[in-house]
Amino acid sequence: MSDDNRMIQNGLQAYTSTGAEIVRLEDDSGWHMRIPTGPKGVYRFAQLDDYHQLSRRDLPAHPPFKLQLQARSSAKDIPGTWGFGLWNDPFSFSLGFGGQQRLPALPNAAWFFFASQPNYLSLRDDLPSSGTLAATFRSPKIPAPVLGLGIPALPLLAWKPTACLLRRLGRAFVKESGTALTFDPTEWHHYALTWEAEGVSFQMDGETVLETPVTPRPPMGLVIWIDNQYAALPPTGGLKWGTLPNAIEAWIEIKGLWKG
Repeated sequence: MSDDNRMIQNGLQAYTSTGAEIVRLEDDSGWHMRIPTGPKGVYRFAQLDDYHQLSRRDLPAHPPFKLQLQARSSAKDIPGTWGFGLWNDPFSFSLGFGGQQRLPALPNAAWFFFASQPNYLSLRDDLPSSGTLAATFRSPKIPAPVLGLGIPALPLLAWKPTACLLRRLGRAFVKESGTALTFDPTEWHHYALTWEAEGVSFQMDGETVLETPVTPRPPMGLVIWIDNQYAALPPTGGLKWGTLPNAIEAWIEIKGLWKG
């Protein structure tokens, strides 16, 4: 359960697991978001978002939308994931920290995403699936009751031949675009994301790193997070997910946030 649920600013709410924290930077320009050390099997997270109390149809972000911020991390390779951007929270059942209980949906997202091994977060074999990414997902809006008809088939994802088949079928519904980024995330960098109805543009330190016509379907919400979670559906098949151990505490720092 969350031990932190408070308003930050600009409509952002803070959520943390036990032992994690979100505090203001010393110069009051942003936030320090930290998760503690710990073993696998325990989910640790610190998250800021502007949608947690809303139903998915009421998520606040629509194109045109622009996000700018500066960020740095405690290490080049943090066990789990961290990042910032927009998504439709497709897999949420609130994860035990309040907000709306949402049925699963197909993913729509545009974000800077940092994923350690053993994450594998692409349905396509020609796109990066872990590491430092700028990426988008676009999926149709399938009514939740219809999508729910596929829930009995989820155990089949653990069986490699079926998982490979379902992964290929998924490409017909989920369109993706992405690129790998090579830089030192422990240093301050300026990130910008521009979401238009016709496409999405990503900039780092004033340079465009990705322009794509694969634009997510609205509405979406803003999320900034760090956690120790992983998920993988590799080409070899077999869905895996879980949590990773943190030998040392991990953190990200965010400042200069602007959205609108």
